[in-house]
Amino acid sequence: MKLIIQIPCLNEEQTLPVTLAELPKHIDGIDEIETLVIDDGSSDGTVAVARKLGVNHIIRLTNRKGLAEAFMTGLDASLKLGADIIVNTDGDNQYRGSDVPRLILPILDGKADMVVGDRQVERIAHFSPLKKKLQKLGSWVVRHISGTTVPDVTSGFRAYTREAALRLNVISKFTYTLETIIQAGKKNIALGHVKVATNGKLRESRLFSSIPSYLKRSIGTILRIYTMYEPLRTFVTIGAFIFFAGFLISLRFLYFYFFADHAGHIQSLILSAVLMIVGFQVGMIGLVADLITGNRRLIEDCLYRIKKVEMDTLSIRNHRNGLAEKTAAGETIEDAN
Repeated sequence: MKLIIQIPCLNEEQTLPVTLAELPKHIDGIDEIETLVIDDGSSDGTVAVARKLGVNHIIRLTNRKGLAEAFMTGLDASLKLGADIIVNTDGDNQYRGSDVPRLILPILDGKADMVVGDRQVERIAHFSPLKKKLQKLGSWVVRHISGTTVPDVTSGFRAYTREAALRLNVISKFTYTLETIIQAGKKNIALGHVKVATNGKLRESRLFSSIPSYLKRSIGTILRIYTMYEPLRTFVTIGAFIFFAGFLISLRFLYFYFFADHAGHIQSLILSAVLMIVGFQVGMIGLVADLITGNRRLIEDCLYRIKKVEMDTLSIRNHRNGLAEKTAAGETIEDAN
């Protein structure tokens, strides 16, 4: 059983040593533990520090791609390196490395394919009251639309089985946390969560500049992903609302026509007709989008099968010949454009 702990990094020269120092060197039930750093176009000495500290594998992105793409790059590399379990943690030492055994325990026990660390945000001292409330509200919304029970959906401290990692396809360029939860719920990936502790803040967040900015991008991500998986429900609901508004306005016109002055109010008739036509068309868009969604599911299934064959073939080749690209220090370095 091989565990790879991946760490997406952007200018983490100062914090990476602390993060690596806390990671476990041995876990019961795990035969190999390796580390993977994904350098997201850092301009400092993050890569040099990673090499110096003996990180097993380093991927260097030539320029900043964003957290979501760095995360997916790490998953793909971990699968190619033969990981049975992949743990994702942050390079700023937000999460405690000592909690990794607890995080992967549901996977080792066969109870989950994906596990999310619950930071218990109400206990995080450096979170403002507003941020705590927004975190809880956002988690409730994502739980509701994804059909899951994860209490802390924005936590980046996560563990994945090889099977779960093969099934995930992150489209968002902003963050992977919300999208992967929704995907797990819609794809029936066995999802669990465990309580974890957090360390003190070493630096400010680089994911967003302000709470309004984060809310705007998070809401957009949630709506986009939910619409991808539930287009018929989304568009029919919107269309029904528009159609019903037009129907109510038509009732107003009929009331004045039969019980009042019998003339005028033609504007109400035109507006009601327009709204009902638009509402019907929006519903039809939902029907077409639902057909497209069915096609997308088939494509995702094909992609899963291709990736699985690719990884199995690579695993056999690596088992026979050993990993092809290794440095003297035992690092595997890949360049991603």
